[in-house]
Amino acid sequence: MGYDEQIAGRVRGILARRADVVERRMFGGLCFMANGAMCCGLVGETLMVRVGPDQHEEALAQPHARPMDFTGTPMKGFVYVDPPGISTAAALTRWIDRSLAYLSTVPKRKVAKKPRPPVRRKQARP
Repeated sequence: MGYDEQIAGRVRGILARRADVVERRMFGGLCFMANGAMCCGLVGETLMVRVGPDQHEEALAQPHARPMDFTGTPMKGFVYVDPPGISTAAALTRWIDRSLAYLSTVPKRKVAKKPRPPVRRKQARP
């Protein structure tokens, strides 16, 4: 499915003010992680935004927003925003800021590190 590189560049520009943003390919598109959790992403030209369960209905009431139903079942706390809803820099920034505001209330997720294999050192020959 992929994602729109031009919109991805716009999202990168908005998130550039943060040092904790990581990009990952997910959901057949691109996902932006902040504070160790999914913030937003792109599937084609559609923006996915994590707004949290408490803001879900309010987000859906916004123009061009719809339930995120990636698996066929709507995911509470996530919405899709169609291209007309992110056509301006101000609109895209509002959606991303909404997600970042939610993520600021969520404890940072600890990612389990894979244990490193022991370092094998060559022994000196006698």
